[in-house]
Amino acid sequence: MPLRLAGVVRESIVDGPGFRFVVFVQGCPHHCPSCHNPQSHDFAGGYDCDPQRILDEIDKNPLLSGVTFSGGEPFCQPEALCGLAREVKARGLGLMAYSGYTYEELLDLAKERPAVGELLELCDYLVDGRFVLAERDLTLQFRGSRNQRIVDLAATRREGEVVTTEL
Repeated sequence: MPLRLAGVVRESIVDGPGFRFVVFVQGCPHHCPSCHNPQSHDFAGGYDCDPQRILDEIDKNPLLSGVTFSGGEPFCQPEALCGLAREVKARGLGLMAYSGYTYEELLDLAKERPAVGELLELCDYLVDGRFVLAERDLTLQFRGSRNQRIVDLAATRREGEVVTTEL
């Protein structure tokens, strides 16, 4: 299943812990004012990409510690991202996702769209919540505004409540 992409960054240290490959999906329903990636909002923009092309690029770099799904809104393409996420995890790489939805909103979406829940299960960390310009904080690591959380998904599943981390 092809992905609709805004682009990729093959080497990043600002989109999650360690040395990461970042997949920016195309399409976002949130339209947060002063969004860092406004060009990714239009669902008709970007380009289609076979996930195997992304995996081929990931495989070229043995220094990668993980992959990050950003956007746009990754959870608008959960079916296509699940296959890619399974392959990322099979390679022993960490997986992080950014979402304008909160974790709780994603759980509600998963009731209607099971792939949302599956993608959450495959991720190690989730940066959740819409960017809020009034809460912008340039000192925060891996997020842009104070309302956004870094959710440790394994700990959250284990504890049965949201567990946040600063990585």
